[in-house]
Amino acid sequence: MTIRSHIRLGVTGGIGSGKSTFAAMLRGCGAALVDADQLARGVTLPGGSAIEEIQRQFGAEFIDASGALDRARMRALAFADPAARARLEAIVHPLVGQAIAQAEEAASAAGYELVVLDIPLLTESAHWPRQLDAVVVVDCLEATQIRRVQARSGLDVAAIEAIMATQSSRARRRATADWVIFNDGLSLQQLQALAHKVASHFGL
Repeated sequence: MTIRSHIRLGVTGGIGSGKSTFAAMLRGCGAALVDADQLARGVTLPGGSAIEEIQRQFGAEFIDASGALDRARMRALAFADPAARARLEAIVHPLVGQAIAQAEEAASAAGYELVVLDIPLLTESAHWPRQLDAVVVVDCLEATQIRRVQARSGLDVAAIEAIMATQSSRARRRATADWVIFNDGLSLQQLQALAHKVASHFGL
């Protein structure tokens, strides 16, 4: 049995909540950061470990000209067909899990005592809540989520609401949290102060 020398802190939140900003602030306080979304994108880039199986199961039309996953086409299918989304997750999630484990092992070997895992679907997972030492949920009003996502990506309200509908409710996320960061109306400086407070709890 491997005994971990570091603490695993999960950070999650709905789309547009600011969870990735908060996780990056924790990294700035001296934590290692493992970004599950970034790793998931990595396995679906050209030459990524998920590409061959995605093409086999879904067809060449779901791979773009560069050899990457056609994210827009797959997103449309996944929202329309829950079974297709489950098939995609069965391909991608184990590979992302392996990549997370490798990144965490590297952080531990480098001497980091706190490893922050930025996991968008943490509370939707049967796996992650049991694997973490503590969880931070970054929360905000749903109207704020929609406004932020529109500003950064240009998606229409219906598309954003469809994404939000696939995620846990705010109440469910908050129920899993050791800390809730209500990121509505906060300045970046105020959010940074809260990140320092959480980091200091772990000795950073």
